[in-house]
Amino acid sequence: MTTPHDDLRRELEGLTTEAFRPELSEIDRLSTLDITRLMNGEDASVPAAVAARLPQIAAAIDAIAQRMSQGGRLVYAGAGTPGRLGVLDASECPPTFNTAPGQVLGLIAGGPSALVSSIEGAEDSAEQAAADLTGLRLTPADTVVGVSASGRTPYAVGAVRHARALGALTVGLSCNAGSALAAAADHGIEIVTGPELITGSTRLKAGTAQKLVLNMLSTITMIRLGKTYGNLMVDVRASNDKLRARSRRIVALATDAPDEEIEAALTATGGEVKDAILTILAGVDARTSAKLLADADGHLRTALRAALG
Repeated sequence: MTTPHDDLRRELEGLTTEAFRPELSEIDRLSTLDITRLMNGEDASVPAAVAARLPQIAAAIDAIAQRMSQGGRLVYAGAGTPGRLGVLDASECPPTFNTAPGQVLGLIAGGPSALVSSIEGAEDSAEQAAADLTGLRLTPADTVVGVSASGRTPYAVGAVRHARALGALTVGLSCNAGSALAAAADHGIEIVTGPELITGSTRLKAGTAQKLVLNMLSTITMIRLGKTYGNLMVDVRASNDKLRARSRRIVALATDAPDEEIEAALTATGGEVKDAILTILAGVDARTSAKLLADADGHLRTALRAALG
């Protein structure tokens, strides 16, 4: 008689991320330098796997940006390593792009304590994913990105299904072809990284691939939303000495203005980098720069065109 555990074992055995590689069965007998070379070679294959899915990634980004431009939020949902990567990406958006509190969020199965400790069984609950999202009061303007290396994790799949039923945009990011997660989402992104160096340890190549894609989803979405000027972080939040120094450098790179003019512009605009750049390049005061940027939905290039005619 078969049991649910037998069914799960067969399911896992069919996943490329869980496959056993007999050629590596004596890896522990290699020198440390040889193992580092082997592992580095494995990691080098990840960017190519991501490159194979760039059209799908780009389509998802355009859809996310369109929703966020209407006030929507970007929410990552995952368990274990994928959940931690989502929380990491979300936590970097406020200091980098000055996103509003709650605009980019990361949910991890088991809650915040799962960031530092493994909470067994948390990933198995689709119901908990629905409950976590219910607490956010999702709207059709929001986007939920389910992240799972296997593409079968109930928490990630449950999050996507619940969000889609509410009319939110959904993205499913996995590392196996034909995954339930991709099938459940509006945009399925399957980065097939293959078997891991250590059998089933998907924090390795799969985790690296997920990090690369999450970098793209958030960064390029923010570019589309006008959070950069060229490759400059003009919406950076100057919350510490390093970021204040970076703010001055960004204004200098964008304007070539002397230090005294940069300091005066930042003082007049309350430290707002984008506003300071506009006051210098367009020759307007702080109040005018703020209005121009508001009219341009925060896009500095658009505001500059309006100011300069």
